[in-house]
Amino acid sequence: MLTVHIPHPLSAFYNEFLKNAGVTLMPLLNSAAHLQDEATAWRRYLHENPELLYDVTETAAFVEDKLRSFGVDEIVTGIGRIGVVGIINGNKPGNRTIGLRADMDALPMQERSGKPWASKNPGKMHACGHDGHMSMLLGAAKYLAQTRNFSGRVALVFQPAEEGGAGGKAMIEDGLMDRFDISEVYGLHNFPGRPVGSFSIRSGPIMAATDEFRIVIKGEGAHAAQPHASVDPIVIGSQIVGALQTIVSRAINPVSALVVSVTEFHAGFTHNIIPGEAELGGTVRSFTPESRDMAERKISEIAEGIASAHGAMAEVQYVRNYPPTVNHPDETAHAIAAAQFVGGEGAVDTDFGPWTAAEDFSYMLEARPGAFILLGNGDTAGLHNPHYDFDDEALAYGISYWVRLAEQRLSNGA
Repeated sequence: MLTVHIPHPLSAFYNEFLKNAGVTLMPLLNSAAHLQDEATAWRRYLHENPELLYDVTETAAFVEDKLRSFGVDEIVTGIGRIGVVGIINGNKPGNRTIGLRADMDALPMQERSGKPWASKNPGKMHACGHDGHMSMLLGAAKYLAQTRNFSGRVALVFQPAEEGGAGGKAMIEDGLMDRFDISEVYGLHNFPGRPVGSFSIRSGPIMAATDEFRIVIKGEGAHAAQPHASVDPIVIGSQIVGALQTIVSRAINPVSALVVSVTEFHAGFTHNIIPGEAELGGTVRSFTPESRDMAERKISEIAEGIASAHGAMAEVQYVRNYPPTVNHPDETAHAIAAAQFVGGEGAVDTDFGPWTAAEDFSYMLEARPGAFILLGNGDTAGLHNPHYDFDDEALAYGISYWVRLAEQRLSNGA
């Protein structure tokens, strides 16, 4: 069967005509079908063998072995404890390096997908598609190592511990950007519910900062039949939960995005005792430093004020986790151009979101200009769902996007 290289989708009529004539339309790469088959095998192997956080020894070894077999020029391991970086030199003069990043870790979940390639490691699952992310970047690595049709260098960054371990920060603190002289950095994540072959992106904040808070209310316990003898932390905590909702409804500009969710409330141990303490916990999602600062301040003011008014005391702990993922304007434009080349202009949503999920690629975007894009993953279960599975049809699009972006950013005229 003949394969045709076309950068933009044709009309539906012409597509159907070519299909009936036995011509296959592939995004960007003439060899995408072959790479997709290989990438599917890699993806399913990785899905069967998930590892968590920084304990990704076998996964990192698999990545290293594949990069070595592709003839990648330089492979460095142990960046950010166990991250892997591969360097491919172009066949044209140039001294710029761009970074392309994929994450390696899975989630502490029991898989329920029922797929033949389901996790073989109990309590561990690739429920966020990092198996697909690695496979797409490996496919691009193989293609780029064979063709080398660019100037300068491509740094292939395989990162551990995205799922709560701040592996991106660890790699930066270990000298990732300076050691490999990376001038721009790009990331990609699959997005269930969007058509395969589609892309979503925006300039500016695209994903949220994620913080957590814990409030311990110290009151006075008593017999449940004598509430007047208590300083009831359950009643006080209930008032705090209600008052925290006013942060979003009254304390922030209505056109700004902010989430404050109380997700835990622990108190008491039996029906006839008013306890002496109660504990609340929750999450805050924000997109600007100002909103983040305000939320932290207001949570403390509300909790401490309400507790004090009732004769109790509130201890507030606020922990800042991943910062917001903020795309840089110029690099976003480059990412859009590459995605449109692969999927066509109509397949790229250039004003997506922002999305209140979080991503530690944010640390890399604080260190260097770059952009983070979402790739449609079809009609599969949502992320962090025990029934989730990556749609392998998306692999060729991700591979093609990475290749086009690298060649575009490292062309002689870039």
